[in-house]
Amino acid sequence: MPGIDDEAAARAVRRAVLPQYLLPKQALTQLAGRVAGAQGGALTTRLVRWFIARYGVDMNEAANPDPAAYASFNDFFTRALKPGARPLANVGPGGLLCPVDGAISQFGRVQAGRIFQAKGHDYTATALLGGDTALAAHFQGGHFATLYLSPRDYHRIHMPCAGRLLRMTHVPGELFSVNPTTARGVPGLFARNERVVCVFDGEHGPWVRPDAGSAPWALVLVGATIVGSMATVWHGVVNPPRTGQLRDWAYADQDIQLAAGAEMGRFLLGSTVVMLFPPGPLQWNPAWAPGGAIRMGQVMARRG
Repeated sequence: MPGIDDEAAARAVRRAVLPQYLLPKQALTQLAGRVAGAQGGALTTRLVRWFIARYGVDMNEAANPDPAAYASFNDFFTRALKPGARPLANVGPGGLLCPVDGAISQFGRVQAGRIFQAKGHDYTATALLGGDTALAAHFQGGHFATLYLSPRDYHRIHMPCAGRLLRMTHVPGELFSVNPTTARGVPGLFARNERVVCVFDGEHGPWVRPDAGSAPWALVLVGATIVGSMATVWHGVVNPPRTGQLRDWAYADQDIQLAAGAEMGRFLLGSTVVMLFPPGPLQWNPAWAPGGAIRMGQVMARRG
């Protein structure tokens, strides 16, 4: 019976997730960060070669395909790609590019201020944004997309559209894994984990109308177990430090402009990106479906 199968699947997910509540996730992440940042010579090269074989990393796409060329594991993990490896699609006026390589977790409408995570789980935009109710109000009835980066993926994050940076907030939190199983088993996962919220002035998205001016949109980098740090191109490494306190940086008085497809940040080990867009005539790529593979530079959405 479907009901019995569903309950059995739910129990399996709970069993799979339970150890994460017990593990010392902060200590493991700090250790992983030290190992990933170490310049260990032959030991680093052995680790890189093992990782490539274990996860099936395609080094033919890398700007430098030689595993021995990377001084640290972090250098390998945040490797650049060859020029032209991710051509940018023509999305048309107001269109959005896919910002990462990975897999689609979920996407859709922000309904009643809530974002769908997985069957039986959602969370509020306010919680995701570190408690900022004024910012979250901009996305009421808007759109979201949650994209998962697996260990084998390219881990630089790019702009889905052109934008001017307004602010950045580091929100302290847990460090659960963000893989699909954990997303099905940990309530409010992406609003519980440590994250970096980047807010841009949206003058180029599908929600912009000539008579309405610009509106903010947000790109959130979500941390996870053994994600040693997250970095942005305008700030560098954001974490560590991990102070346990919300930290905020204002950029509205600066002119930090990033073009569509430009790099905006990177993960030092894999994680998830959540994007929030205001209401507007946005039409998602019709080929998109939860679990589907994606590549940076492909069409994510067009103006409806």
